[in-house]
Amino acid sequence: MAFDEGVAQRIREALGDRPDIAEKKMFGGIAFMHSGNMCCGVVGGVLMARVGPDAYADALRRPNTREMDFTGRALKGFVYVDPAGFDEDSELRKWINLCLAFTGSLPAK
Repeated sequence: MAFDEGVAQRIREALGDRPDIAEKKMFGGIAFMHSGNMCCGVVGGVLMARVGPDAYADALRRPNTREMDFTGRALKGFVYVDPAGFDEDSELRKWINLCLAFTGSLPAK
C-alpha cells in the first residue's frame, strides 16, 4: 500500500530536525520512529498515531478516529485518524505531540 507523501511531509515538518526521529517503512506505509519506538505514521492518507494506553480511550472519542486494526485485531494504544481529523496543521501537531509524549516515556531501543 502506498502512503500520501504530502501527509508524510507535513509530519516531517512538524517533527523538525530532531536527531531522535527516523523513518521506517512499515504497515504498508511509513512510520516515524522516536528513539527506536514507533511514534506515528501514514498508511494511504490516514494518520497512524501511537497515543499509548492511558490516552487511548480519549483519542477514540475524538472525531475522525478509529481503532488501528491493521492485523484484524485492534492494537491498543494506536489509533487511525482520518484526514478530516488533521486537515489543519495545528490539529496534526496536537496528534504528533500526543504521540511524542507517550513514546518519550518509553525506553530507547
